[in-house]
Amino acid sequence: MGYIDENLISGEEVAYRARLHKVLFVGPAIFAMAFFALSYWLLTHVSIYTDYAPLSFVVGALIILSPMLTYISSEFAVTNKRVIAKVGYMRRQTVETFLQKIEAIEVQQSLFGRIFNWGTIVIIGTGGTNEYFQNIANPLAFRLAVEQQTDAKK
Repeated sequence: MGYIDENLISGEEVAYRARLHKVLFVGPAIFAMAFFALSYWLLTHVSIYTDYAPLSFVVGALIILSPMLTYISSEFAVTNKRVIAKVGYMRRQTVETFLQKIEAIEVQQSLFGRIFNWGTIVIIGTGGTNEYFQNIANPLAFRLAVEQQTDAKK
């Protein structure tokens, strides 16, 4: 049971759930592969530095660990009453905005974001507060879910 399910108020039902996009892993995976390749090269070609090969492998694994924890621990949902977002495990950021307090929801996508279907969601609340959530998978579906729930409240 995740953060969203534990914090639903009475009569609240989840209408849509979103995840982070796996693009989150691209940069760290490239660096991790470089460290894995270095580890392999040290083991097979340079006999005096073979003691550093395990260290290089561990560094590569640690590089992948951070985005993996972020991916696993992030939750986004639209309910019939509010928008809930939680990012992070050790250092947690949560946003819970009631639907009637949302003035607009913006989707920002780059060219690659449009091609591979990820983007940034900006929730603009009353009073001009802006909450940014990056690397969301299928951000247009998230915006549509918010709009449908807001329309259902009218």
